[in-house]
Amino acid sequence: MLSKIIKFYKDNEKDLILATVIILVALISFGLGRLSKIGESRTPITIENLTGAVDNATSSVPSAKGNYVASKNGNKYHYPWCSGAQSIKEENKIWFSTAEEAQKAGYQPASNCKGLK
Repeated sequence: MLSKIIKFYKDNEKDLILATVIILVALISFGLGRLSKIGESRTPITIENLTGAVDNATSSVPSAKGNYVASKNGNKYHYPWCSGAQSIKEENKIWFSTAEEAQKAGYQPASNCKGLK
């Protein structure tokens, strides 16, 4: 029986090597295709600053005053960490707890302050 297998291998050696190479290429291609599909199915991570967290070391805004600030001389309200809010002089600042409160007082959201609508 072993002699028949050896004779078959010697008679068909080139064909068996070609078949083995084709099978290996097919398996590698299938594996690479599966790997690329796994990468596509992952949802990319996006980081958005919706809470408006501020580094306490650089913030000069006390949290007890409110969540929104506006100027007595303007018509826009801001988050306390926005550049527009930081340019308002302390004596001109008006503090609001909610955006609705600021809107009822006649203020509109500042367009340069991300997250305000």
